[in-house]
Amino acid sequence: MHIKTISIPARDGFLLAATCYQPEANPTATVVTINSATAVPQRYYKPFARFLAEQGYTAVTYDYRGIGGSRPASLRGFQALAREWALLDMAGVVDWVQATYQPQRFFHIGHSFGGQTVGLLPNGEQINAVVTLSSQSGYWRLQGGHQKAPVAFHVYLTLPLLSQLFGYMPWSKLGPAEDLPKGVALEWAKWCRQPGYLLDDPTLPLARYQQFQAPVLAYSFDDDDWGTAPSVDAMMQAYPRLSRRHISPADVGLPAIGHFGYFRPAAQALWQETVAWLEQVTTPLPTVTDL
Repeated sequence: MHIKTISIPARDGFLLAATCYQPEANPTATVVTINSATAVPQRYYKPFARFLAEQGYTAVTYDYRGIGGSRPASLRGFQALAREWALLDMAGVVDWVQATYQPQRFFHIGHSFGGQTVGLLPNGEQINAVVTLSSQSGYWRLQGGHQKAPVAFHVYLTLPLLSQLFGYMPWSKLGPAEDLPKGVALEWAKWCRQPGYLLDDPTLPLARYQQFQAPVLAYSFDDDDWGTAPSVDAMMQAYPRLSRRHISPADVGLPAIGHFGYFRPAAQALWQETVAWLEQVTTPLPTVTDL
């Protein structure tokens, strides 16, 4: 495969750090974008992107503005909103893929935030099929038992207070996580305080969800306390062409999956299942002719 580090313009011209993993043969046939969870840099998805390229797909990873390679020298004073990760960054990547590859098939893999928001895209009609992983409602009451209190604490106190105090959310000071731009942290925290999560925000173009016609396969995992089955159901009900898959780690011979384990190399059985579904759902039906 060929691996290229590039920059992709968002819809407002902001340059996003990105990487293309191209198969040796026919790289324009099928393109897959891997759309990150909140504050997860693109490098986390490298093993999965390499696997997709080995299956003959061109895989594209990228960092949202303010994250990873798309982070400015200082986040203090950097202007960004959570919605812009979808409406400007994700949409810009869709534009770029279409202009660069004009693929025969275009798939979207969304991890958490990356699957929650694909239905908001102004160019979502370009996408042929979607697979989401732990793309849940972030409403704090829908999180798993021992996660309710920590999530409530963060969305009511930590995120608003520290973002205002530092001018950005210094998550890296609290653990192994990426910092967030202030506007992203505040908007995301607001959504997580609402029973409908971002679906309760009337300033978003929510009507686009019902207009989104690509088939969606939504995974949830039994040991994921952030993406519980009810929380994934609550978010994914926004998509009109939905299939659901709820998996226990034991079902696929793994000791754990959680919120992040799907993208670890040990989960290749799930990767193969995902590719099989994408191939099946986009395979044209045989043409029937009257003799």
